[in-house]
Amino acid sequence: MIPNQRLPSSLTPLDAALRMLLDGLAPVASDQQPLAEALGCIAAAMPPFGRVPARDMAAVDGWALASRDLVGASSYSPLPLPQPPAWVEAGDAMPAGCDCVVDADLVDASGPLVQVVAEAIPGQGVRRAGQDVAGGPVMAAGQPLRAIDLLAARAAGLQTCAVRRPRLHLVNVPTENSVTASFVADQAAASGIAVTRADAPGRDVASIVHALDPRPCDVVVTIGGTGVGRGDAAIAALATCGRLLAHGIALQPGRTAAIGRIANVPVIALPGAPDQALAVWWTVALPVLDRLSGRQPRKSVALPLARKIASGVGINEIVLVRNADGCWLPLASGELALEAIARADAWLAVPAGSEGYAAGTPVDAYMMTRD
Repeated sequence: MIPNQRLPSSLTPLDAALRMLLDGLAPVASDQQPLAEALGCIAAAMPPFGRVPARDMAAVDGWALASRDLVGASSYSPLPLPQPPAWVEAGDAMPAGCDCVVDADLVDASGPLVQVVAEAIPGQGVRRAGQDVAGGPVMAAGQPLRAIDLLAARAAGLQTCAVRRPRLHLVNVPTENSVTASFVADQAAASGIAVTRADAPGRDVASIVHALDPRPCDVVVTIGGTGVGRGDAAIAALATCGRLLAHGIALQPGRTAAIGRIANVPVIALPGAPDQALAVWWTVALPVLDRLSGRQPRKSVALPLARKIASGVGINEIVLVRNADGCWLPLASGELALEAIARADAWLAVPAGSEGYAAGTPVDAYMMTRD
């Protein structure tokens, strides 16, 4: 907890806050994005690919031949060819009737007759049609597009792909050391979210209301101004522009966070401290963005705890962990130093009804990388 920080008089359970935000929320419509801009976006329904490659291709440089014509060829019994073979380079389409590529030094073209000094098997030096992609969908709908997915799409000749890309409007309430907004924007961009940003000209309600000026977006995230009393300008601005659903969430860190709606657009007010903002981002913002993008449930990794985790009942507590010899080693909880965040491999949330976990208990944690 930040020293001298006042907290809301009551805290809304995390699961209740999520239910309020997700109620009636549906995935955004898909649209076609250039492949160069699709990395990290969530794939929508994908059309089936054709075979890749579409026809047999040379996998190496050499002479294209028919393997059936080379039976019996050896260095002791060179086999003369009725006509000179075609030279191909890796990536060239195989000539009709050819099913193998023979190395250059296995064909003697120095004399009046071209001779082959080795046999070959069908497919030698050839990348068969459909060897890379046999056909059908390659990129699973509801999953983030990886660089390898885009490689397959380009190989199939696609220029665009269908993705669901929610639009996030980020409103920053400035402070003397305002680094959290850029951090959150980077987190969103890495998730394939389209981000617009507005910096409120001041920390007063009117300035924040101005930055919240409605624009086409699917979710609004504010940074800072979520305290109690003089530090709650973002909360007052949200109540002015729309509906305040809850101020104060049973989450540590991040208890001063708030949720609401402006018209039908969900609004998540993150505290300004990086660790508090990150905790609310993980537990509140990401589920909302996952619903909007149609993302399939995120996968967790279950490992036993290297040592016990103690937690207070009645509040969800974020714990940072590191993989140490196949066990989750707790690094920090409650207050999360930036150094601990940088060292962590994953995070987990201890449920509000739990006092923690004993050493050796298998627990599920979400990897820090977006994936």
